Formats: sequence, C-alpha cells, structure tokens
Amino acid sequence: MRVLYALCCERAQRRNDGRVDVVGVFHQLFAPGFPAMQEAMTLALALEWGPGEEGHHELRIDLLDPQASPVLTVQGHTDVPTPRPHEPPPRTELVLAFDRVVFPRPGVYGWRLRVAGREQEVAPLHLLLLPGEAA
Repeated sequence: MRVLYALCCERAQRRNDGRVDVVGVFHQLFAPGFPAMQEAMTLALALEWGPGEEGHHELRIDLLDPQASPVLTVQGHTDVPTPRPHEPPPRTELVLAFDRVVFPRPGVYGWRLRVAGREQEVAPLHLLLLPGEAA
C-alpha cells in the first residue's frame, strides 16, 4: 500500500470518470487566537494497493495536535479487490468533509493513517497565530 496523495483543502469531489476535483488546497491556517475553529475543511486521500493486499482492511485516520493527541478520529474499512491483469492497481479514494473543527493550540497538526497493519503521517497542517495578535 502506498499513499498517492493526501491533501487538506476547502472541498473535493469524486467524479464519475475516476478523477477527483480539489479546490483550495492549504497547508497552513491563521487564527486570531486559540482554541481556533475551522468552519469547513476536507481531507482528500488516495491509497494504491499492491499484489497480495486484496481483502478487507480496517482503517483509522486521526488528526493529531502538536502533542500527538487526537483532535478527531475517523474509523472505517476498505475492501480491496484482486488486481486484474492489464489494469491499474486497485485504489481506495476517500473524500472526508469536516465541519467546525476545533484546533486547541497553535503548532503543527498532522493526519495519522493506520491501515493494513501500517501507520503513516500525512498532510501536515500548520496552525499559526495571526501576526500582531496576542497569544
């Protein structure tokens, strides 16, 4: 399994032709103070599966604060089909929309992906105090 992409964005939408439209990719957010709230954000994530990885896989995605404490958690599963000859490897594509996400403190947040017995950090997000604002 490998991560093809992992993006924080304003919104994303899967299309019937297999593509994903992504709008407003960001890696940092500025806030006038903390805790801070983001009204809406989306995590767009795609995984590609290799030979021998077919089957049912539990997955968990945590948004971690700068102290590695979970801010939010998504749990689910994916069913990976057997790869077919002369076709691209199977993929799992996720478009996860979140409303009113609270960030307790400034610093670097990250998404921790746990799937198929592996753990990987993806899509770091920097939460910064607006210049000129008091902590």
